[in-house]
Amino acid sequence: MKFSRKTLGIPYGVFLTLFVVAPMIVLFYYAFTNGQGVFTLRNLTDFFTDPNTLGTLFYSLAIALTTTVVCLLIAYPVAYILATSKLKAKSVIIMIFVTPMWINFSLRITALKEILTLIEGNLAYYPFLNSVLGMTYDFLPFMILPIYNTIVKLDHSLTEAARDLGANERGAFLKVTVPLSLPGVVSGISMVFLPAMTNYVVLDMLYNSTYIMGSLIGSYFAAYNWHGGSMIALVLLGIICVFTLLTDSGEDDARTGGALL
Repeated sequence: MKFSRKTLGIPYGVFLTLFVVAPMIVLFYYAFTNGQGVFTLRNLTDFFTDPNTLGTLFYSLAIALTTTVVCLLIAYPVAYILATSKLKAKSVIIMIFVTPMWINFSLRITALKEILTLIEGNLAYYPFLNSVLGMTYDFLPFMILPIYNTIVKLDHSLTEAARDLGANERGAFLKVTVPLSLPGVVSGISMVFLPAMTNYVVLDMLYNSTYIMGSLIGSYFAAYNWHGGSMIALVLLGIICVFTLLTDSGEDDARTGGALL
């Protein structure tokens, strides 16, 4: 019995319909209707006029951006050193960074909470700092791995050619290695920034905060305000889609720039 591509694609189509298309239809329905099921833009205007939702959005963006920058500053040197070193235990070191991902998430954050409590005493004194530390601890491997995989696959003859043409170590790194490694950087940024926008578990476990988009959406649904919660989720989805498009175009530009070198 032969199966065509269309036949093999039926389960995938059913899955998309049930778990992607149908939930999106429900989301749009509640976002643009009121309690009586009548079409309205009130939920959208409320989002952009409510200081609570706007403040939560900006706070979430600040945490996500700060976490992404911190992860990048730590991950790039680590990935570069590991990718260019001749250590025989290189794979073991990579495993050390990956191993925490195999441990239960709640257990890891609880351990971090105990450490921060010993250091600070009261975690409520530094909520933003603790949130960034928790997010960085959680998402750092997702930044290291794509950068490492990109750098380790680079053609090192290009850097040798740059040195032969008169570039020093710093110049060869900035003009050859960095541009060619940008696809991995863009991938790492996407893998860190997007979940950091909505991962309220870290904040809740560290000091019971609600100042992030994920927990705000949950509070709306918990209060049976499905219409307001759906609109917040829809706006957040739009922001994520825009960011994804920007990073995709940035990754394409990085590849083009690398090819021109």
